[in-house]
Amino acid sequence: MNSIYKYEPCKDPQIDPAILSIINQHLSKHSATVFEAYDTYVIMSFTWYNLKSKAKTLKKISIFLNGQDLLLFIEDTHQLQHYQQLFSENQKKDHLELLRLFFNELLGNDMEYIDAYETSITNAEDHALQDSRKDYLNKIIKFRKQLLHLKHYYNQLQVIFDGLLENENKYFDDETLRKLTILHDRIDHLQLSVSNLRDYVTQMREAYQSQIDIEQNHIMKIFTLITAIFLPLTLMVGWYGMNFRYMHELNSPYGYPVFIIVSVLVCVLLVFYFKKKRWF
Repeated sequence: MNSIYKYEPCKDPQIDPAILSIINQHLSKHSATVFEAYDTYVIMSFTWYNLKSKAKTLKKISIFLNGQDLLLFIEDTHQLQHYQQLFSENQKKDHLELLRLFFNELLGNDMEYIDAYETSITNAEDHALQDSRKDYLNKIIKFRKQLLHLKHYYNQLQVIFDGLLENENKYFDDETLRKLTILHDRIDHLQLSVSNLRDYVTQMREAYQSQIDIEQNHIMKIFTLITAIFLPLTLMVGWYGMNFRYMHELNSPYGYPVFIIVSVLVCVLLVFYFKKKRWF
């Protein structure tokens, strides 16, 4: 029996009551990832990450497999209809081949999506100077969250395929194991690509933070130079103001102009000295 159901308690009379009890007991669990191999059956469960949906929602998928039966329980309605059609088109194939087709279809366009996602990350980095800082930082945060979901998703599939390839119940022949190994290798490749993208986004964030630190240091440098330029003037004003009796402008009309000229000269000399030292 090869069937697909909505992810909810199952009441199909065609299913053996003992199997039905096992399935419903499993569906009531809330574990994210499950691979349990028993003497006569295997139970698998994982959360499916919809790469095509903008909402990026997580939906549960559970699988029951024994020597004759393959039962799938899918939470997402669109995916449910899609795989019902897939099973209908391949109803003459055995349950092990249908299981392989299911996972093959599940992973079908993932690499194209990750390649396109890498392009969008690269474009975001290229346009970083044109975007506002807030928009760029928000994009980095969004990239990190989506890649984290993808990492968890492929981790789940790796756990399941590791269990399948152990072939504890001896359900799979050599040819089926070879085909499952190809899918397992594809998952490893997808996981590696996601890890590389996460490292890339981390480098983008570090580069962004480094640029912020450089700009802040540049601002602090400017303030420091301004302080250094006006510090001698502050000292001159302090000395000049404390000696009221000797203020030249009280006795000479050239007192203020001379003081102003001396102040400007001090500023010019300091600016010339700082430029010579390449401090700005």
